[in-house]
Amino acid sequence: MDITEHELADPWEGLLVAPAHGSDVGVLVLAGSSGRIDRERARILAQQGVTALAIRWFGGPAQSPGICEVPLETFTIAVDVLQREGARRIGILGVSKGAEAALLTAVHDSRVDMVVALSPTSRVWCNVGPGRDGAHHPYRSCWTWQGRPLPFVPMDDSWSSPEPDSGPVAIRGWYELSERTFVHLLPPAEIPVEAARADLLLIAGGDDAMWPSLPFAEQLAQRRRSAGATVRVIARDDAGHRPRLPGESPASASPHFQYGGTPEANVA
Repeated sequence: MDITEHELADPWEGLLVAPAHGSDVGVLVLAGSSGRIDRERARILAQQGVTALAIRWFGGPAQSPGICEVPLETFTIAVDVLQREGARRIGILGVSKGAEAALLTAVHDSRVDMVVALSPTSRVWCNVGPGRDGAHHPYRSCWTWQGRPLPFVPMDDSWSSPEPDSGPVAIRGWYELSERTFVHLLPPAEIPVEAARADLLLIAGGDDAMWPSLPFAEQLAQRRRSAGATVRVIARDDAGHRPRLPGESPASASPHFQYGGTPEANVA
């Protein structure tokens, strides 16, 4: 399929990819804590006949350098862009922290028709990296809405990796410890997906070494089902944090983190 591409510089850096004949379906593509513009994923979606908009949502010009108090309006503005491109149905596809953003955007913006959340979380977590003031601590929310930080769960910094000092680290245990330490903060930090009008597709691996995305997905699904809302879960016990779309390149290894799973399971 012939596609067209347009690089964007305002209101954020991004790539808009669309079928040459146009489309009435638009998808916002959100990477995770890498902060990258996920060009490959946007092109794959455009080849399937949808307009795809991949954006840099932190770390760019005039943005927070880390995932710290990022305005959810960043993503509602992207919905505006997709609508101006002719999209009548809007989806958001996000992975990891991008999935957290996608779910929260659907809660706050009723124009979102569909969320595909890869390796999601069921609650709001604290900042990853510094905010505009350059400070990593004290912990703050990842997100704001209408200028107010959302309730969040901080990290328990008493955690230490059971693995050797050198080599990539699995940090899932850090999140699990933080849940136990700050159990009293979990309820207000839960993402109220039952309030979202959008359909939800949750994709998670049981061998996720970054955070417990499969238990998180099951919590999200239970919340939806209890409210009589639609949800679908795709899960594999042997998959990790980075499931791949059909035709997508294998995920590269990280020198810092273990992601879990196998390349075959992540593709499957």
